[in-house]
Amino acid sequence: MSSKKTIFFILCLSIFSSMLGVGIISPLLPIYANTLGATGIELGIIFAGFSIARAISMPIIGKGSDRYGRKVFICIGLFIYALMSVGYALSKTEYHLAIVRFLQGFAAGMIIPIATAYIGDLAPEGSEGRYIGYFYLSLFLGFGIGPLIGGFVSDYFGMKNSFYTMGGFNFVAFILASSFLPRVEVHRKKGVSHISYISMIKESGVIKGLLTFRISNAITRGIFFCFLPIFAGIKLGLSSSKIGVLISAGFLITGILQAPAGRMADRFSKRRLILFGTIVDIVCLSLIPSMNSFSQLLTICIIASTTRAFSLPSATAMIVGEGKRYGMGASMGIFNMAMSIGMAGGPLIGGLVSDFIGVKFSSYFAAAIELLGILFFARFTAQKVKKKRTHEITQIDTEFKL
Repeated sequence: MSSKKTIFFILCLSIFSSMLGVGIISPLLPIYANTLGATGIELGIIFAGFSIARAISMPIIGKGSDRYGRKVFICIGLFIYALMSVGYALSKTEYHLAIVRFLQGFAAGMIIPIATAYIGDLAPEGSEGRYIGYFYLSLFLGFGIGPLIGGFVSDYFGMKNSFYTMGGFNFVAFILASSFLPRVEVHRKKGVSHISYISMIKESGVIKGLLTFRISNAITRGIFFCFLPIFAGIKLGLSSSKIGVLISAGFLITGILQAPAGRMADRFSKRRLILFGTIVDIVCLSLIPSMNSFSQLLTICIIASTTRAFSLPSATAMIVGEGKRYGMGASMGIFNMAMSIGMAGGPLIGGLVSDFIGVKFSSYFAAAIELLGILFFARFTAQKVKKKRTHEITQIDTEFKL
């Protein structure tokens, strides 16, 4: 294999193993926190702590990786991830769990954003969607298979063993990255401007649009993953295994579709693909509270995951384009920071809504937030579409006069 293919393969394999570990506890953490005595708002704080820590670390680490290289940050992050996995099992109170979650969130800022920046560096011009699609395929497959393993381990061997299993997979990912990623940082490029994050946002309508999309989408995902297991487990009485199936089905479908969705992002309008996927997701979120059985919830998850698959490769491919202007690590850092802000706010807001109105209203609120976000995205990115069309018309007019 060539150097670029080797790097790409190792990155995908490392992320698959890491996300397999993280996915193991995704359907179990809300229930585990509940057994430690966490209320709805405390559950929101536990989930939000992860995203707050990640939001703090990502902009700093993103720019640091542009200067000092990607590998060191990815390896440190994976190692801390493995250590904190044991911390979950050793937690005695909801406060211990919140601390562990916060520390793991800090480490998370070193993994996915930096690995995605690495992929953005490797992607040839015009093939960003394809590279991002295959990378997200490994990510979603790992996260999708994880809940199935987690539900099985929890049901047959106890919930704490699920955390040890997560630690094992993250340690494997650390060994893969530290042993096989090359020390030569081939991603460094000359002539890329490095400016402040505020200047980036002011200059680029695309970045403004993508940040609003990413924040609103992450708020929605934060509410969904925090409160769907509670709705399914408490309101519908589903087992850990069935909740694992619900979450896994969504991630597996989205993951499998990442490669074709990435190729579509290279061929068709990325903006329209994002709009389409988000609108269908909003409808599905609005229908969740009216579901009365496992099969109905599964159907909704499948539909939402199928259309949602078109959004992420398109959005990431768009930010890769901006990364070539402003620095890949910095662009991925701010893009994923927006996700973390949303993931931090989602559980907190969802917790308040759940405690004071009811858990099913969290889904309605998530749909409203996502609708607001996609409207802002459409407005900000329409400016670039308009400029592009004006440029094309000017070109045609100039050629006609000549």
